[in-house]
Amino acid sequence: MRLIVGLGNPGLEYQWTPHNLGFLAVDEIANRNAIRVERPEAQALVGLGKVAGKEMILAKPQTYMNLSGGSVRRLMEKYEVGPEELLVMYDERDLPWGMIRIGERGSPGTHNGAKSVTSAVGTPEFARLRLGCGPDRPVGDLAAYVLRPMKKSELEVAAEMVATAGDAVELILTEGTAAAMNKYNRRVPPAEEK
Repeated sequence: MRLIVGLGNPGLEYQWTPHNLGFLAVDEIANRNAIRVERPEAQALVGLGKVAGKEMILAKPQTYMNLSGGSVRRLMEKYEVGPEELLVMYDERDLPWGMIRIGERGSPGTHNGAKSVTSAVGTPEFARLRLGCGPDRPVGDLAAYVLRPMKKSELEVAAEMVATAGDAVELILTEGTAAAMNKYNRRVPPAEEK
């Protein structure tokens, strides 16, 4: 069984902000597979079902981003899931809009939600899928930037990006993380490809 977690903030005021791209990616996977992510468990909304033929737990922690790790750890304990069966999806302001990056492990960087999960799980050895939302110009307050509502053009790119994330997760489940990294970890933003 795999645990796929999308990071974000609960509440309607945050629903369409860049910081909630992880939640939107979970919603995409849930919609594709007719999984309802609404059962409250371990301070998260949870849905159980099959994705690409594999038993899956989809989760959206409801603790606010900076405290996501406690919820993830409790879900791992409840479902007896190890770090090797965990996939965490979250926004990444160091990647341009539309670009995704998949990794088998790694540093949480400056992302407070990823830091919380890494600390609570006790290891950086878990898969992650980062969704690019980097500003195209210098921004003074990056926290305010990721917590503001997305513009129409950003929403369109976000919809394409979470669809790509859904495809990438299916590939991770069927062929492994390395295969998904080879296919989706691009050096150029999708808009610049021919």
